[in-house]
Amino acid sequence: MLVIGIAGGSGSGKTTVVNEIIKRLPKDSVAVISQDSYYFDNGHLPKEEKKLINFDHPNSIEWGFLIKHLDEIKRGESVDIPIYSYITCSRADETVTVQPKKVIIVEGILVLTNAELRKRLDIIVYVDADGDDRLMRIIKRDMQERGRSLDQALNHYDNFVKKMHLQFIEPTKRYANIIIPQGGKNIIGIDILTHKIKASI
Repeated sequence: MLVIGIAGGSGSGKTTVVNEIIKRLPKDSVAVISQDSYYFDNGHLPKEEKKLINFDHPNSIEWGFLIKHLDEIKRGESVDIPIYSYITCSRADETVTVQPKKVIIVEGILVLTNAELRKRLDIIVYVDADGDDRLMRIIKRDMQERGRSLDQALNHYDNFVKKMHLQFIEPTKRYANIIIPQGGKNIIGIDILTHKIKASI
């Protein structure tokens, strides 16, 4: 089993890179664990307090839970991964069962900020992108998927995303074995990474 960590700033194209890797590998050989599933359940908070949750800070993630699941799947056990809603800031009653596969991808903006998680990664990838490109993707996503207005998306970026990126996410680039600039547009970078994965499984 090969465990790959894929990180990078919000809107950098991580999901596209993950999907391109899956397309290039044998069918049903990859399982994905998303950091976003492990945000603390804050469904009990008042609406105004939910607006102040900083999803870009490492303390927003229940790391012990994520690492427990990763250890279990590495032992060959299936795991029931939470489903998290940014709208309600809570976990759903339902879960998604993930089976062990030859390749496990752990992806999310903060996955390289946790030292215990990094110890469990065989290949560490950082997906890089220009700040302007990321901002455009973030605004589009926030308005379409998270119910924010344009002003709310811009304010959230200015108050949380940009600051946390500079403080926590950008510095984790130094842990990467492979850096993929331009995200999912970098076909050559994705092909090189996929070739490395195929040679290791």
